[in-house]
Amino acid sequence: MPRRRQRPVAGSGSDGTEDSDSSADREQTNSSESDGTAAKRQRLTRASMRLSQSSQDTPDLKPAGDHDESPPLTPTGNAPSSESELDISSPNASHDESQAKDPAGRESDKDLSHRPKRRRCHETYNFNMKCPTPGCNSLGHLTGKHERHFAVSGCPLYHNLSADECKVKAISREKQEEELKGQDEGNSRHATRHQTPTSKQSRYKEQVAEMRKGRNAGLQKEQKEKHVEHRQTHGNTREPLLENITSEYDLELFRKAQARASEDLEKLRIQGQITEGSNMIKTILFGRYELDTWYHSPYPEEYARLGRLYVCEFCLKYMKSQTILRRHMAKCVWKHPPGDEVYRKGAISVFEVDGKKNKIYCQNLCLLAKLFLDHKTLYYDVEPFLFYVMTEADNTGCHLVGYFSKEKNSFLNYNVSCILTMPQYMRQGFGKMLIDFSYLLSKVEEKVGSPERPLSDLGLISYRSYWKEVLLRYMCNFQGKEISIKEISQETAVNPVDIVSTLQSLQMLKYWKGKHLVLKRQDLIDEWKAKETKRGNSNKTIDPGSLKWTPPKGT
Repeated sequence: MPRRRQRPVAGSGSDGTEDSDSSADREQTNSSESDGTAAKRQRLTRASMRLSQSSQDTPDLKPAGDHDESPPLTPTGNAPSSESELDISSPNASHDESQAKDPAGRESDKDLSHRPKRRRCHETYNFNMKCPTPGCNSLGHLTGKHERHFAVSGCPLYHNLSADECKVKAISREKQEEELKGQDEGNSRHATRHQTPTSKQSRYKEQVAEMRKGRNAGLQKEQKEKHVEHRQTHGNTREPLLENITSEYDLELFRKAQARASEDLEKLRIQGQITEGSNMIKTILFGRYELDTWYHSPYPEEYARLGRLYVCEFCLKYMKSQTILRRHMAKCVWKHPPGDEVYRKGAISVFEVDGKKNKIYCQNLCLLAKLFLDHKTLYYDVEPFLFYVMTEADNTGCHLVGYFSKEKNSFLNYNVSCILTMPQYMRQGFGKMLIDFSYLLSKVEEKVGSPERPLSDLGLISYRSYWKEVLLRYMCNFQGKEISIKEISQETAVNPVDIVSTLQSLQMLKYWKGKHLVLKRQDLIDEWKAKETKRGNSNKTIDPGSLKWTPPKGT
């Protein structure tokens, strides 16, 4: 009977194929092999026979071009052949895979009917993603073990290499690791303890010292020109040229470390712990708090891909590790935001920071705020804005509570462009304090203000609550017979449009005989009075007498 080649099984061999009949023959002829090897080959033969039988028993196959409902494709154009090959960008991938298997753990014939031929492949990719390096086609990987990449950490072009060079380096590194592993197995862990170096180790040490002799020689004129030209041509989109900067030995060690770090990131991506195109910063360490982030913020990729960010709570500089943050805090001289302190009452202070004079601080503040705001689009163009930063002071410094920004020259009289209360200070009254402070500045400017739209979900809730409180307080203290929306606006600095919308939501505005009437609902006023009495003398209020501020005359 002629031999029939079977469908390949992932992991069955170096070329990804295994002949079931030839496997059976080898099991019979090589009876002297170990039991472990025979059992392994038998398992492979059974798996191959199951796949072959399931594909042959399928009565109806889809046309070759009809694969709209097929699983996600691998880099070779084939469907994933194992659970680890599922597209991790789909949150339901693992759930769908579990449904496609019978209770015994095998895939059903129905699900195998439309699958193309499988090959050896251990990861899948989202083809809508693209490497951010200019001119890169996302092919190859710095480790030499993957067909595609989507981040700078695995981009051969960014590291001034080609995909083939990365594969050659990967093979060379594997050979070196095997040699070192063989040497370690030959020596006992206890036998080498407290022993003098062997002759082989001494020779290797001498070779390393010889290779490192010229590492501090410096670059020649032609080499310097080449490095400068490379930097001018590519800028920050490519890694600087590293050749001739140090010895070949040290450079190779650095390349190994890069490849290992890239491989670790790729494993995290395959496991689903990080995904391309999503918010990779999951938590930030800010002062004595560890905060979970809500939205994506455009931090540089080398920081964003870490998953956790370490931020100085005074200067807002962001760092990669706890050690760097600890060293920074030991020498950071900032204990409060830059700019002028325009308000202080008790432990609460407000600093006015000019985006033009303190550009780096304001940019870092915007990047930090974007982690908790959905609609924020201002990150780097901070010069036309003023930032009012609220802090709470203790014996260690002034801790960031929240802030709001406003345009220096707003044609629509917006008194707030962006507002944020830090998550650890939410639901404590600080949000209303920030809003009240913004309207206090509008009163000093003798203007009517309104927040810039669109408002975030939490921002809209805070503003509606504030407008309701302002109107009920005004109604409670009003002693006249006729109420004018214009008078309310002039006294509270709230825009008439916001006043009307709030009155409508409170059902205090009625149209009668061609006129709009404002109803004084005593039940709402009594309810507000009860809350004020229960709240007592809270320090979460803005005192106009503590403001030391004059409107800026110029930009």
